[in-house]
Amino acid sequence: MSEHSGPIKTPKQLLSAAFFAFVVPIFVIIGLVYSVTSGNKPAAGAVNPEKALAERIQKVGMVEIRDANREMKTGEQVFKAQCSACHATGAAGSPKFGDAAAWGPRIKTGFDALLNSAMKGKNAMGAQSGGDFDDFEIARAVVYMANAGGAKFPEPTKPAAK
Repeated sequence: MSEHSGPIKTPKQLLSAAFFAFVVPIFVIIGLVYSVTSGNKPAAGAVNPEKALAERIQKVGMVEIRDANREMKTGEQVFKAQCSACHATGAAGSPKFGDAAAWGPRIKTGFDALLNSAMKGKNAMGAQSGGDFDDFEIARAVVYMANAGGAKFPEPTKPAAK
């Protein structure tokens, strides 16, 4: 029979191997658990923990009251405030303002299809309905952009108050 040929040859080496294999990982785990459960950490990514807490526990819905009699924005004003971020540069595949070649196929679908795309969103563009502007103002912006691209859509008229 041959002698034992493993890496552990003495009882002292056996105790060292057992210590490093079992005891050290236990202390590492205890340290990690303590680090995770310590209560004096700021909220994740927050400079101001009180503000971060208030944002996390806010109500799900919000009610915003607008003045129904406010002056409606023109299509150009809405375009500059809302639409120009993408349509001025052609970002995310949007047709550039005034580019007749890009607007041509879209104009052929008609005003209602363009307005529907603006209200519900299309591709990378998010829905505009329910945003900062009234649906009527969004319709004005659609007409403004489409007419700059070669359309001859009439300016929408504000629906009568109910």
